[in-house]
Amino acid sequence: MKWIRPSSFTWVLFLTTRGPEVAASEHDTRIPFHELEGLLKTIFEHHGTSPAVARTLAHNCASAQRDGALSHGVFRIPGYLSTLRSGWVNGQAVPKVESVAPGFVVVDACNGFAQPALEAAHNLMLKKARANGIAMLAIRNSHHFAALWPDVEPFAREGMVALAFVNSMACVVPFGGKKPLFGTNPISFAAPRAGADPLVFDLATSAIAHGDVQIAAREGRSLPNCCGVDAQGNPTTDPAAILNGGALLPFGGHKGSALSMMVELLAAALTGGNFSFEFDWSPYPGAKTPWTGELVIVIDPSRGAGGDFAKRTETLVQEMVWAGQPRQPGERRYLRRAEAMAQGVIIGGEELDHLRELAGVV
Repeated sequence: MKWIRPSSFTWVLFLTTRGPEVAASEHDTRIPFHELEGLLKTIFEHHGTSPAVARTLAHNCASAQRDGALSHGVFRIPGYLSTLRSGWVNGQAVPKVESVAPGFVVVDACNGFAQPALEAAHNLMLKKARANGIAMLAIRNSHHFAALWPDVEPFAREGMVALAFVNSMACVVPFGGKKPLFGTNPISFAAPRAGADPLVFDLATSAIAHGDVQIAAREGRSLPNCCGVDAQGNPTTDPAAILNGGALLPFGGHKGSALSMMVELLAAALTGGNFSFEFDWSPYPGAKTPWTGELVIVIDPSRGAGGDFAKRTETLVQEMVWAGQPRQPGERRYLRRAEAMAQGVIIGGEELDHLRELAGVV
């Protein structure tokens, strides 16, 4: 291990090895980021998306793999393709962007993916936030099947504070309840830092992300206690029992449940999207992506803190370090990102071979 110094007055310890979930094995390989992105773009186009949608999804998925967010990286490709084959999602959709108020943008994703809808509204959101101090984006009729931090980090790199909320399919039992009602319903936040990458977090309001449960089931691993229940409502650490008729639990009991409820109202009721329990995909075998909504809020901090907000953020970060917090939100992603851009993105050898087969390049 080695020591690095992220600022002039703070020392942190950085282990040069990755966490166990991204540790390279003898069966893994590395691929340049642009090659992985291009390979995924080819796959998406080959399976029915437009070139524009393919480009956006490929960048999003490759970025998650690059940054070590494996539950939202190439692991998601089979789900994307299965959904496209089912006819549940429109891979050719062109989002319809509408300015409905000085600080309000709405986008009808037209039964397409949420990322192209957000991309279509990005510049207008920045313009409105800078003009009015705040802007809100309501996306409806959309499918979100990815990590949420990529939706807010770009705004923070433009000097903005950003929040995003998205609901998903019903797989979480509300506190004290007996059946799934909420989605994993993540919340993401990003803020600019002076002289450093943005402060970013992305957390599910469920005890564990649904993708992490899927990975645990695939690898035959048990989950921690208090993550989910089986089909009879009994607590279980077996990911298969959660996925096959069971459900996840909210994190923090009633507190996480309340936040999940809030996300349903913001991402679905406010946007005009579906609640997590409202859509029926049973006529579309193979569908995996939830058909819901997303809300994004972008704030120009210069309206309240002048030019000092990024410095104030950095002051708080340094105090968190001095208080003993070993890692700041987003820090591990940035370290993995830097390593991947220098050495290549880690991916399993068999997984890479399969991607090339899907792209029709072998």
